[in-house]
Amino acid sequence: MEKIIIIKYAELNTKKDNINYFLSSLKENIKNSIGEYSIKYDRGRMFISDKSDNYDLILEKLKNIFGIHEINLGYKIDTNDIKEIESNLVSLLKEKTFKTFKVETKRSYKGYNMTSMEVSRYLGGVILKNIKGISVDVHNPEILVNIEIRLNESYIYFEKINGLGGYPVGTLGKGLLMLSGGIDSPVAGYLALKRGIRIEGVYFESPPHTSEAAKNKVINLCKILTKYSGYIKLHVINFTNIQESIYKNIPHDYLITIMRRMMYRISTRLANKFNSKVIINGESVGQVASQTLTSMKAINAVTNMPIIRPVACLDKLEIIDIAKKIGTYDTSILPYEDCCTIFVPEHPVINPDEKKCEEYESLIDYETLINEALKNCVIIKISDKNKEYEDVL
Repeated sequence: MEKIIIIKYAELNTKKDNINYFLSSLKENIKNSIGEYSIKYDRGRMFISDKSDNYDLILEKLKNIFGIHEINLGYKIDTNDIKEIESNLVSLLKEKTFKTFKVETKRSYKGYNMTSMEVSRYLGGVILKNIKGISVDVHNPEILVNIEIRLNESYIYFEKINGLGGYPVGTLGKGLLMLSGGIDSPVAGYLALKRGIRIEGVYFESPPHTSEAAKNKVINLCKILTKYSGYIKLHVINFTNIQESIYKNIPHDYLITIMRRMMYRISTRLANKFNSKVIINGESVGQVASQTLTSMKAINAVTNMPIIRPVACLDKLEIIDIAKKIGTYDTSILPYEDCCTIFVPEHPVINPDEKKCEEYESLIDYETLINEALKNCVIIKISDKNKEYEDVL
């Protein structure tokens, strides 16, 4: 009998002809996270074995990998003989303390000489005979005994750990995440990762109006997200000249609208240059003036790149709950202003007119300013494996 980790897929099973691509990607993501352990898989399950018995560490890392529905620490028996299953099961249960139990059996080998129900009934009787003071409870057992029977082996496991679900990161292409440093955009990034999108980030800094601490806050948010993605490349754009030009030349009620349009233009060019298929952001409908439907339409008009807004229909409390769950909340609420908040007018327009946007933008040489900002872009690669980050450009 060998201790082994059993991984179940759930949503990946719907992929049919493409399932091998998703499973090989999941295997690669797991290997990148946990290291060189023995990983085998088929269409039904993935199995990880470790001769050094380092299972606690492996389980902790598996909890943060998308594409996994359920994780079980179980035991493999190199036969499907019912007597071997029986003796090993009794041995395992004698080490546990419980009053009630239930046996559930699955057979991927349908040629087995007993049905799943018959195996469960038989093993239930064996357990009652060998362990005193216990009873069967089919509705709310203290311990659920899972038996899986295959062609040449069988598996026993008890407790389950819920996985994150979703698709393996990278299987659905790449997106560019607009990271402000607030609560919403890291949550949007997490939700995009869950759908299999590899994310790169873009952060707009505006020194001296924004501080180095504000940039480090965003880097730290990326670092937290790498727990789920392995690494993130962050594109840092110096937005000072663009922002100051907008502030000096454009009516103040349109400051945020025009600023966001410039950010979308820059993000679109970055996305095209680095092969991102979509732009992702943390906009939530109606939360601020630039996130009314009219504002979104006016801002969106400058790009033909698809925009994904994963938190668009969540309220603030729902977003905060996710931020706390994924570990970004405490960093997001640190009091460092980003360039979206430092020049907020007292009465920003909530129903901007697109023709007025174009008229006001003609007052500044924004193409030259955008080209300059892109030319001076700094890319930082942030990894979950190192405490430090590195400038790659």
